[in-house]
Amino acid sequence: MLRDFINNGKIVLFLCLTLGLAPYFPEPHILGKIKWLLGGGIGMRAMDWFDVLLHGFPFVLLFRWIILRFKKSRIP
Repeated sequence: MLRDFINNGKIVLFLCLTLGLAPYFPEPHILGKIKWLLGGGIGMRAMDWFDVLLHGFPFVLLFRWIILRFKKSRIP
């Protein structure tokens, strides 16, 4: 059941657009955290690292899904 859930491209895309990008304004939360990390991550606390994992995990699933789809299409 879980395997079907994480291998469903529509669900993974939905997770990216909702949990991955929320809150949307003034900028998506994950983008702010990535900027913070690229700036050195000075002052990041445990909660900020948890935010990176929480908001970034849907994108990990999306990249995984894309790679699996690409590999599946290349099998002769």
